[in-house]
Amino acid sequence: MSETTLSSLRSLMASHSPPLDALVVPSEDYHQSEYVSARDKRREFVSGFSGSAGLALITKNEARLWTDGRYFLQALQQLSDEWTLMRMGEDPLVEVWMSDNLPEEANIGVDSWCVSIDTANRWWKSFAKKNQKLITTTTDLVDEVWKTRPPSEMSPVVVHPLEFAGRSVSDKLEDLRTKLKQERARGLVIAALDEVAWLYNIRGTDVAYCPVVHAFAILTTNSAFLYVDKKKVSDEANAYFKGLGIEVREYTDVISDVSLLASDRLVSSFASKNGQTEGTKDMEIDSDQPDRLWVDPASCCYALYSKLDADKVLLQPSPISLSKALKNPVELEGIKKAHVRDGAAVVQYLVWLDKQMQELYGASGYFLEAEANKKKPSETSKLTEVTVSDKLESLRAAKEHFRGLSFPTISSVGSNAAIIHYSPEPEACAEMDPDKIYLCDSGAQYLDGTTDITRTVHFGKPSAHEKECYTAVLKGHVALGNARFPKGTNGYTLDILARAPLWKYGLDYRHGTGHGVGSYLCVHEGPHQVSFRPSARNVPLQATMTVTDEPGYYEDGNFGIRLENVLVVNDAETEFNFGDKGYLQFEHITWAPYQVKLINLDQLTREEIDWLNTYHSNCKDILAPFMNQTEMEWLKKATEPVSVSA
Repeated sequence: MSETTLSSLRSLMASHSPPLDALVVPSEDYHQSEYVSARDKRREFVSGFSGSAGLALITKNEARLWTDGRYFLQALQQLSDEWTLMRMGEDPLVEVWMSDNLPEEANIGVDSWCVSIDTANRWWKSFAKKNQKLITTTTDLVDEVWKTRPPSEMSPVVVHPLEFAGRSVSDKLEDLRTKLKQERARGLVIAALDEVAWLYNIRGTDVAYCPVVHAFAILTTNSAFLYVDKKKVSDEANAYFKGLGIEVREYTDVISDVSLLASDRLVSSFASKNGQTEGTKDMEIDSDQPDRLWVDPASCCYALYSKLDADKVLLQPSPISLSKALKNPVELEGIKKAHVRDGAAVVQYLVWLDKQMQELYGASGYFLEAEANKKKPSETSKLTEVTVSDKLESLRAAKEHFRGLSFPTISSVGSNAAIIHYSPEPEACAEMDPDKIYLCDSGAQYLDGTTDITRTVHFGKPSAHEKECYTAVLKGHVALGNARFPKGTNGYTLDILARAPLWKYGLDYRHGTGHGVGSYLCVHEGPHQVSFRPSARNVPLQATMTVTDEPGYYEDGNFGIRLENVLVVNDAETEFNFGDKGYLQFEHITWAPYQVKLINLDQLTREEIDWLNTYHSNCKDILAPFMNQTEMEWLKKATEPVSVSA
C-alpha cells in the first residue's frame, strides 16, 4: 500500500460533503462476512494487512489498524511505518479511541453497507459524549482510489442436491415461518451469505474457500425472494426457484425492496398468483400486535436497516443461524464420511513428507529422535511451506466429492508456526527444516462436508521444552474432547478445560478454542463457540452441533503448536441425571495420528493414555481402506499402543 493511497483517501475525505475527520475501513463486505471476495478486500488494499479480521481507521494525520491476537505478529510484519497496530484486548476499542482522540463534533465516515447494525449502534453511543457523528459516505471512498479493483465474480448459482442437504427448502421455509409467527414478525431480512445458501439449498464460488453466492434473501409469511445477479442464474436454477415459489430479483433491488417491505408493499408475483395478498394479512396475529420485521443486528448492514422503521424492527439473532448449526442426520453422516477421506489425505501427506524429509534433508524422520544428518537438497528439489501444502492439496483433490480448500493452508515451519494464522506466499515462504517444528492447519470443502484439522510434527530431535509444550496442548485437547456436561452449558464454561494444562506452566494462547463447522459451507460457523470471549456465553452447545477442539501454544520467534479435531455434540448416557437436565458429550470425527515422539508419556494420566491408544486404534481401522501397503505400514507404526514406562 503506497503513501499515495492514504493521501488520495485524505483528499476525498476533505472534499466529502460533509468533510470527514476520519474514515473507517472495515474488513467486512455487504453481508458482514469473515472471508470476503477479492474485490471486497478494501481494508487489505488500504493497509497491506491481509488477515481475515481487522479494521482500519484513517484520520487527517494518522492511520491505525485494529486486529485480534491471532494476527498481532502478522500485522507487525505487513504494516508499513505509516500505520500503528492496535491490539484488540490490550489497546482501547476503536470506538473508545475515536471518541477520546477525535475532536468535538467530528464527522466519522463509513460505507454503511460494510458495517453491521450492532457495530454502528455501538459507535453512535460512543460518539454521543462529544457530539461526534457517524456519516454514511456517498460512495465507498476506497473504491474511488482502488484503480485495480478486481471485477465482480460471475460464477453460477449451483443447486445443492437433497442427498447432501438432507432437508428440503419447503421444510426449512415452513419452519422459519412458524418462528416468524412465534415472534409476531411478518418478515425476515437475510444478509449472511451462508444463511441464504443454507435456506435455499444453493452453493456457489463467489468467495474463495466458502461455497456461497453473493445474495440477499427476504422471507415473509407468504413469499420468498432471492436477490442475486441474474446473470449467475441458469435456466435450470430459475426453474428450481420457480418450483419453490422463490422470486429471483436483481442483487441491487434489495435496498428498494427493503423499503417496500417496511411499508408493507412488497409483493411477490407468486403470492399474487396464488390469490394471496401481500404483507401479513393472511397471518393470525392479534390486531394490536406490532407488525415487526426481523433482522439480525450482527449480519445485516446499516444501509438496509436505515430503510426500516426502527420501532418496528425485531433486532435479534437470525433464526437460521441455530437451525443451520444443528446438523440433520444426512449432514452428520456426510460430514463424518468427508472427515474420513480427509484424514486419509492427511496421513498420506505425512507419509510422503516423512520420506521426503529423510531423503532430501537427512532427517531422522517421524519416528526416530535424532539430530538431522544435514543434507542440502538442490534448488529444484528443495521443499518449502508452499510446495508441501500444494502436495497436500493434490492428495485431497483426488478424494471423492472434493470441491476445494476450506481456507488457505497454514503450512508453517519454526518461527512461522508462532504466527497463528500464518499464510505462506511462494516468493517469501520458509524452506522445510528437519530441526524445527512443522505446524499444518488445513481443511477442505467436499460436497458432503467441510473439514478442518491441525497436526504439529517434528522430523528431527525436538527439545525438552517443545515436548513439554506439545504434551500440555495435547492434555488440553483431550480434556475438552472427553468432557461431559449438562445441557445448557456454553462454550465459555468449557474453554478452561483446554487451557488448564497450559496454565499449570504459566502458558496460554490468544485465540478461541473451538468454532462450529459448516456442512459444505463456511469453515467458521456460529452461533456457538468455545472461547474465553464473552460472546461464547450466548448460545449453549446442543446435540448435533459440530465444534472444533484446537488449543495451542505459540512462542514468538521460535515455534508454534496446535492440535485440532472436529467434534460432534451427542447426547450422553450418564449413570445419574442431576436436575433432569440431560447430559452431553463429544465424538471425535477427525482421524490422523498424534506424533508420539513429541509426547512426554510420563506426564499423561492412565485415562489419557487409554484415550490415546483407543483413538489411534480407531484411526488405523477407519483409514485402512484408503491406504496402500507402504502407507498402512507407516500408519500401523504411528498408531502403536503406548504405555508409561515404570
